[in-house]
Parts: sequence; C-alpha cells; structure tokens
Amino acid sequence: MTRLSAVTIAVLALTPAYARDIRASKVFLDARQVEKGYDYVIVGGGTAGLTVADRLTEDGKTTVLVVEFGVLSDASSITTVAGGFSGMGDSRYMYDINSVPQINLRNRTTRVMAGKVVGGSSAVNAMMTVRGTAEDYDRWGSFFSSNSHWSWKGLLPYFQRALNFVPPNPDVTASANITYDTSFWGNTSGVYAAWPSYQFPSTTAQMNAFSGIPGVPFVRDSGSGEPGVYWYPTFMDPKTVLRSYAKTGHYENVKTRTNYHVITSSKVTKIILDGTTATGVTFVAAPASGQPAANAPQTTVSARKEVILAAGAVHSPQILQVSGIGPRSVLTAAKITTVVDLPGVGQNFQDHPIAQGSFQFGRFPVKPSADEARSNRTFATWSSQVWAANRTGPNSIATGNAAAWLSFPVISTRSAQLADDLAAQNHAAYLPTGTDATVVAGYKAQMLSYAAALRGNKTAFFNNVLSGGSASGITVDLHPLSRGTVNINPADPVNREPLVDYRALANPLDVAIITDILKFTRRYYMNNPATKDWSPRELSPGANTQTDAQWATYITDTLSPSEFHPAGTCAMMPRELGGVVDEELKVYGVKNLRVVDASIFPTLPGANTCQTVYAVAEKAADLIRYGVPT
Repeated sequence: MTRLSAVTIAVLALTPAYARDIRASKVFLDARQVEKGYDYVIVGGGTAGLTVADRLTEDGKTTVLVVEFGVLSDASSITTVAGGFSGMGDSRYMYDINSVPQINLRNRTTRVMAGKVVGGSSAVNAMMTVRGTAEDYDRWGSFFSSNSHWSWKGLLPYFQRALNFVPPNPDVTASANITYDTSFWGNTSGVYAAWPSYQFPSTTAQMNAFSGIPGVPFVRDSGSGEPGVYWYPTFMDPKTVLRSYAKTGHYENVKTRTNYHVITSSKVTKIILDGTTATGVTFVAAPASGQPAANAPQTTVSARKEVILAAGAVHSPQILQVSGIGPRSVLTAAKITTVVDLPGVGQNFQDHPIAQGSFQFGRFPVKPSADEARSNRTFATWSSQVWAANRTGPNSIATGNAAAWLSFPVISTRSAQLADDLAAQNHAAYLPTGTDATVVAGYKAQMLSYAAALRGNKTAFFNNVLSGGSASGITVDLHPLSRGTVNINPADPVNREPLVDYRALANPLDVAIITDILKFTRRYYMNNPATKDWSPRELSPGANTQTDAQWATYITDTLSPSEFHPAGTCAMMPRELGGVVDEELKVYGVKNLRVVDASIFPTLPGANTCQTVYAVAEKAADLIRYGVPT
C-alpha cells in the first residue's frame, strides 16, 4: 500500500476508525489505500452493487472493490421509517439532476431522483416492498425465446433469496385482516421485508371498498405475481424498526471480509478498455456536493476478471458512453471515439408517470384514521409515547402497506380498442428522429407485448396506494408507452450530469391510458357504493373535466413523468432489438463487462423497482459465479 502523506495522516487521525487502524479499514476515503487490482471492480455501491459484492466475496477469496460516488452514512434521515420519505428529502444523499424541459408537459423540468450514498436508492426510497406480476418477468424473457431463464419461474428463487420475510404480528394481522403466503418468500437474507406494529382501521376500510367495484380481484400475497388489491411489507428491520437496505443487508454484516473493499466519495470517469476488453476503471475523488473538478487526479484500478456496472439507469449509460460504448452519433457529437457502436445505450429510458388526481372523504366514519396523527392531539400523544417506550405504533408505518395494482380490463371498457390502436401504430414515429433501426425494432416488440397485456388480466397498469387518510387519489401508470433517453452532455460528457429526457407523452396513447386510470380513480372515490356514505369530494381535476380533450389538458398540466423509478437504459434484449446486454448481462461487443442494475430492465415491472433490483442482482451474482442455469 502506498505511504500516506503527513497531511493525509493528520486528517485521517481526526476520524476514530482511521485512528484505530488505517490498514484494517475496508471502507476507504483515500484512493491511495486501494489495491492496484481486484478480481472484480463494481461501479456503484447501491442496491445492486452491494448485493453482488456480498455474493461474490462469500468464498473469502474472490477480491472485490466497490467504487461509490456517495458517502457511508447512518443518518437518521436514512434510517427513520415513519412517513417513508425522510431519506429522499435529504439533499446530501441525492444526486442534483433535473431533466431537460418536457415539451409535452408545458416545457416543465422534473427532478431526477437517485440515491448518492452507500446503499444507493435503497437508502432513500419509500420502503415499499413490492414486486411485479409474473407476466412482467415472462415478458423480459420473451424478447429472447420461450425458453429464456429470465421469467417468473426463473426469478422467483432470487426474489426469495433477496429478502428475509418476517410476518406481521398476529394481533395486527387479525385486526387489519392482513393476508400473506410465506411460500413466495425466503428467510435467509440480511435485507428484511417486515411489517409495522400498527395499521389504521381506515386503511382496511379503504381496501375493502374496492369490493364495491365489480371485477376487482383481491390477492392473498403481494409476492404471488398476480395483479389485484393486497397488503405488502416494508423494507424494515423488525427488531430495530429502522430501514433495512443494501448497506445493512449486504455490507454491515460482512464488512470484516478482507476481500471486500469499498471506496466512497469517488466518481468513475471511464472504463479502461484493451481493444474491446474491459480491464479496469479510472476514478476521481468526488466532493460532497456537485461534480469533481475537471482536472482532478485520476486513479486507475484493474479488474482481473470483470468490470461490473451497477451505477443505475442514469449513470450506467453515461459511463458506457464516455468509455466509447454507445450510439455512434451520440459519441461523435461529444467528440468521443467510438469503440463499440451500440445504439441502445442510453435509449429505452422509462419511469412510472404519476397522475395527480385528488379526492377527499368529508365524513370518514372508520376511526382512528391516518388523519388522527395530525388532528387528534390525544392520539398523537399516544403515538409518541408508545414509540418512545418500545418503538411500536403508527410511527412504525412508512408510506403504508396497502394498494391496488389492477389490470387494464378491470379499470377500462376500451382495453381491446386501445390494444388494437397500439398494435397498429407506426412505432418509429414516437421515438426520437434518427433512432437506430434496432432500437425501433425493440420498441415495436415491447409495444406488441403491451398490446396483448392490455387485453388480458395478468399485467397491472393501474396503481393506487391507500393512505388510510381522508385525502388521497395519487395514481400511477405502471406501463407507460413513451420512451426517453439518457445521453451524455456533449459540452462536457464526463464532468456534467447526463441529459435526461423522459419524453413524457411522446406516444399519444399514454394520454388515453392515463385518462382511463384517472377515470377509474374517480369511480372508486365518487361513484362507488362502498364509499358513498363517506361524503367524497373531488378536489382535482374537478367535475367539469369530462371530455377527452379536457382530460388531455389536465394531464398535460399536472402529470409527473417520474415516480423515481428510472430503468431501461442498458436494456437486456437481443442486439437486433436494440439490446445492450445479453441474458448473462454481458455488454454486447465487449469482453469482461456486465451491467446488473435497473438499467437492464427491458420493460418496467408494474411495481416499485427496488425489490426487482435485488432479485436481478442476486441472479447476476449466480450468472457471474456459475454461468447460465441449465
């Protein structure tokens, strides 16, 4: 190891961990502590990166370095469960990125949310522990063949390995009528899927109110791969009642391994290529906020076996592109030499749009409701007391544990019509001008798959999370048709954040689908025999919004293109369909390089993305260690 300067030693001595034993520490703050080479170098210490690092180092021999832009932190904003959003609200642990103006949304920009901390977005998300339907994952494999190991059957063992499921307390299970089925879960992971020690009776009432609408299914367990109304757990350690995430589950419990190193506050600037073989990475020290200086000293570390990208759907394509791997036109514009012309890198960008309906129950007879925490001083005092005494009660609830995830025929009478319209489109017309023919072909394959899904009842398109309070109505389009891009900024591709374009509503049928999602939301609140006695009021869009044109205007004015679930920019699809990685997650045209994060999703699952990222990372680790399953 390189000798540290006197100044560095003096600074590090102020930190107790370094004062005890610099050489024994496995989290490095100084690049000079890093070895010259490792078996694997993982770019990104988030959900996927830490999971893969943990699995690869289990043998005690395989050496791994994780290079993470953010810091190592145990801040209460990350660990606190109550409310679910404190991590996301702490700017220290979030990238500072805004999208380009969205031309179909009155040129509004959108904040691009991604965690910048060890643990990545699993450290700052809303802790909703949800997976998609079986058809979502069968769709992924269908782009390759009917026998692909990327399928519900092929992923379920990794969902089970990824999380340690702890059932809810029997008293809460009985009082809230929570159902679950442990056969869909595992109990060996260090990442927990657990439950609050309290549920508002109003949440159960809101769930039951879906029975007032014919055809809405109720599902026994959220992990079953079926759409419907169901309870789901929280990413929470049930003993400490703190957030359970990649750092606690895949680093804290194994950090004594001498073959597992992490360097924080470091930005990877390039993948080192020997011809078309990845041999390592370069990185620079990153400041607490902003980007490193353009002339920051570079450190190079070699990967004897592979470089593994786990930087997320925004930064993984950026790193590929600055390394000369991506669409030739994008690289040429940025004056980067093309090493591998791979048109799909940075394309196929997807996120879940949020439709902003708002409804309120004027007379909510089921007590206590979530409103009591704000309006009832006695209840609020009790909540604080039981939390202080034994970490129980309402403060153990994150964003809630109940929601509807419904197929399109359940919410709309025109599912067949819209499916026909989607299949008949000129799909190239809704992608950026000049999009490569392979990317167009992949988009068409996705849209034809979605057309079939719109007709059936195996893919969820509608999501409404139940708050247990009198005001609600935020709904989500789980399978948007529009596709965006994440490409390097040609003015400074390395030192500036990439240009993120959601291209929201680029496919006009998204407006029709979101219209029907909002109409169904209105029906649940306003035209439902199960809610009529709750004095429902529509706050927005309001009763005057009725025609298709009025709905289109409202959606254009209010839609958020992001539920903070970026995905798809290094798609796992055949190369002739614009794919970036194959079924082993290997980058086409490059040896010893894989991608293992949400950027490989060819299409979004109809769910929050975190649980799926864990499962993909678990499967990726097996692909790296053992090869393709037989």
